[in-house]
Amino acid sequence: MKGHRETDFTYQAVYRYLTNLINELGADARVRLPSLRQLAERLNVSISTIQYAYSLLEKEGRVYSIAKSGYYALPMVSVSTLGDGDDLLETLYVNARRPGMLVLSGDEPASLQPLDSPLLLLERELLRQYPRASQHPLQPWGEQELRTALAARYTSSPSRCWSADDVYIGADLRGVLEILIAVLALKGNTVLVESPCEWTVLRLLQAADIRVIELPLLAEGEIDIEQLERLLANETVCLMVVSSVLSMPRGRLKSAADRRALARLLEQYGTWVLENDSHTELVFEPGALPFREWLDPDRLIVYSTFETTIGAEAPYGYVLSRQLTLMLQRHFLLRAFRLSPIRQKAIARLYNNGRIDQHLLVLRRLLRESAASATQLLRERVGNCLEWEEPEGGATIWVRSSRQVDLRRVFQRLLARRIVIAPGELFSTQGRYDQHFRLAHALDGVGGREAVFCALAEALRLEQS
Repeated sequence: MKGHRETDFTYQAVYRYLTNLINELGADARVRLPSLRQLAERLNVSISTIQYAYSLLEKEGRVYSIAKSGYYALPMVSVSTLGDGDDLLETLYVNARRPGMLVLSGDEPASLQPLDSPLLLLERELLRQYPRASQHPLQPWGEQELRTALAARYTSSPSRCWSADDVYIGADLRGVLEILIAVLALKGNTVLVESPCEWTVLRLLQAADIRVIELPLLAEGEIDIEQLERLLANETVCLMVVSSVLSMPRGRLKSAADRRALARLLEQYGTWVLENDSHTELVFEPGALPFREWLDPDRLIVYSTFETTIGAEAPYGYVLSRQLTLMLQRHFLLRAFRLSPIRQKAIARLYNNGRIDQHLLVLRRLLRESAASATQLLRERVGNCLEWEEPEGGATIWVRSSRQVDLRRVFQRLLARRIVIAPGELFSTQGRYDQHFRLAHALDGVGGREAVFCALAEALRLEQS
């Protein structure tokens, strides 16, 4: 690293290295870590950079120091008993948050190439331009500059245009979806969802006492139009949740003909559409028209999050609607999200100066390469145990056991190896996909990924035998 001038963010690479090192040490004993000088020589960085990374880990409770002795890794506190109940999602959440776990259950595409450095640099510049004393009060629906940037990005024609007043920004995607459920008064009504469906959406609908009808996608990721027409003719469906271009968690593109036919049918029955736009910009081969381009904008609500493209520093969720203005304004006021205006301005600048589009070019390439590498390793290490669909976007692979197994037992076996996967039954309210699971392919280091896939193959073979 010393071959180049060290930047303010060199410590992040050192921090990640130390985190991986600590995770590999296990949880049973306090282990002495390499000295500042040893690590500085090993990683070819300054001692002060190592010191700063260690200080961050010390604040997080991952390490502690002893005078004249050095730094030691703290043993990991076991909280597995919190996740031993019957609630599979609770077990997953608890274990995914334990230190030292390799989390393959998540969907974090931006982790391969987060935009945190440019975002935080912009934020520091804006703090100098907008001292706190001169800042306007918090805007209840989000910062005007960011809402204007999003409205411009979603506008595609004079008839399919959006204004800043149609955009609402919340603290996270879950909070935004909860507001939508309240605004649409969905309690007791029937909602159609594509299946498999993200568990966040399913759990929120269930918690609101909404009747959910799952519409399983066909082998190519398309909707059975005839089955949907029968449902619409026989049921009073007030809303359908539809992915825009990429059906997740399967990671498959939906054909233009399928989306056009679906739009015509939903318009015929006057069904409102809630479009999930979270992964549209993560398609490996961009260019497909979003589903909303075939819909009446006045019967459409779009939701998404910045986190999938920018990273964890931008967790905000947002929604676009042209017809629910008063209700959305009221509920956002009542919810009283407190979002950093400077962070929102910084995100807006990333859109306005084209930095987001440059970033997406790199992120899509990295995701494609990661998916290709992961599927190749699957073929080599686990091929006779699993079947999978080649992803066409996103950061996950939808996998199926080639023989009947108890995937809950596989899940538990992997937890014992500190590996977390997402069992497929989480993506259905009706017990579907008990032979499937979602696997994150965006991992650091091919060597580590190979060991994980070997552990996965061993757990599956033990259950298949």
